Amino acid sequence: MNKKKTGAKGKYLEWIEPEGLIKLEGWARDGLTDEQIAQNIGIRRETLYDWKKKYSNISNALKRGKEVIDIQVENALLKRALGYEFEEVTYEQIPIKPYINDEGKVVEYELGVTKKVKKQVAPDVTAQIFWLKNRRPDKWRDKQDVEHSGSMEVNNPLKGLSTEDLKKLINK
Repeated sequence: MNKKKTGAKGKYLEWIEPEGLIKLEGWARDGLTDEQIAQNIGIRRETLYDWKKKYSNISNALKRGKEVIDIQVENALLKRALGYEFEEVTYEQIPIKPYINDEGKVVEYELGVTKKVKKQVAPDVTAQIFWLKNRRPDKWRDKQDVEHSGSMEVNNPLKGLSTEDLKKLINK
């Protein structure tokens, strides 16, 4: 008799089966965090992290799912950064000669397409900055590393004066 294990110790068994792996991948693709996925399974987040370390198929399923949504977000960010064009279609009720429809109701208006307009969304500077700072940090991050070679000399006219000499200068 093959009895399904329950409890935390055997819970992973159903999640390393093909159906469980598909569910995990789907949740990750839907944008759920590891904490939310763990909650769906009924385990703690730390337990899910342990499973990811122990069972590469669980880790791989979650990675595959997250890659899909990450690519979609990257594409949306890039589209927003560059700007895009779209067609807006507006509908308006158009008056018609009243008639009684099959349901016995009086119909006086019908929907009609009033116009199609091409619109543009301007490139988004904030999205551009975000993209560049993350994709090209060598050129676009806020903090720049500057190397200096050679010596740095400081011309200090008070160098060599004693404390007593400095006090005399202050009191003048």
